[in-house]
Amino acid sequence: MAGDRLLVPLSESVTVRQTVSHAVDRVAGGELHFVVAVPFEANVPEGSRTAEEAERLLDRARSWAREDAGDGELSVETAVLGTDEYLFGPRDYAETFAAYAADRGIDRLVLDPEYDPGTTAPVLQPLERELAAVGLAYEAAAVARPARRERLPSAETLDRYVALFGVSLLFYLILGDPTYWFDLVTGVAVAAVVSVTLARVTFTAPPRKLQSPLRVLRFSLYVPYLVFEIVKANLAISLVILHPRMPIEPRMTRVNTRVRSGLPLLALANSITLTPGTLTVRANDQRLIVHTLIASAREDLFDGGLERAVRFVFYGRKWAAIATPRERGDAEILGGEES
Repeated sequence: MAGDRLLVPLSESVTVRQTVSHAVDRVAGGELHFVVAVPFEANVPEGSRTAEEAERLLDRARSWAREDAGDGELSVETAVLGTDEYLFGPRDYAETFAAYAADRGIDRLVLDPEYDPGTTAPVLQPLERELAAVGLAYEAAAVARPARRERLPSAETLDRYVALFGVSLLFYLILGDPTYWFDLVTGVAVAAVVSVTLARVTFTAPPRKLQSPLRVLRFSLYVPYLVFEIVKANLAISLVILHPRMPIEPRMTRVNTRVRSGLPLLALANSITLTPGTLTVRANDQRLIVHTLIASAREDLFDGGLERAVRFVFYGRKWAAIATPRERGDAEILGGEES
């Protein structure tokens, strides 16, 4: 691949040094473009340190590349990506890398097998899928990966099970009768099954590290808002049903959310489903496929009120200020075979 151009996303991983060496070998005499994509936290004042850390990593990568190239010809370019974007999940990273590559005539990306941009959810395998979806060719760097051993159950693991068990049992009893012995027994059984099967995928970080007190407070503000949205949607659906012509406009829609996978995405998908007139059909990484029954329900979905509220609950007030799905161009009505 002499004389070629390669794009190499970097993160602070145990194999980043080996990834740089692999890229230098692959592009002897060509151009290397090292980039660090910073997650959304770096776009607020408290996150400025992240951008500084990215610059330091790029400086080290440049030095490593010069060292590995020796007397050989090598052009090295570096950039920090995402400072003016909303990078939440794999799709955002893939599109950012693809745009950078297209602007500079780069047709291949070298990916560190331990690449971790700092998001709260695993990103590597979804990122590979998204790179293929955007048409950017990639290869995994040939590195000696550290041995992975299964960890013994820890207090953090127990926290996940206990937290999900409690949430599941509470939700079950709210729907049932907490004073009836049968509901209590079946609730415990269902909560146990849910916690054993889903605890590891529901919580991307141990519950004790989730800023629980603040999050509980913000959630207490979210519940009345969700109830208001449910009541408002019920009234809209009732008016449509009572109308002589029953003017429904069923459509399948796609919304690319700005919440991360895991519990935030689950909360948003379920909140949308609880609101009459909208039904979440599929949740894939950050993408939601939602069936909307009437035009007003679709407009509310595209205006992103629930998405903004969920971001507020999980991430705080500053995250709620992100543009709506309509303003971002992240909402569309599906047609033809897609729908």
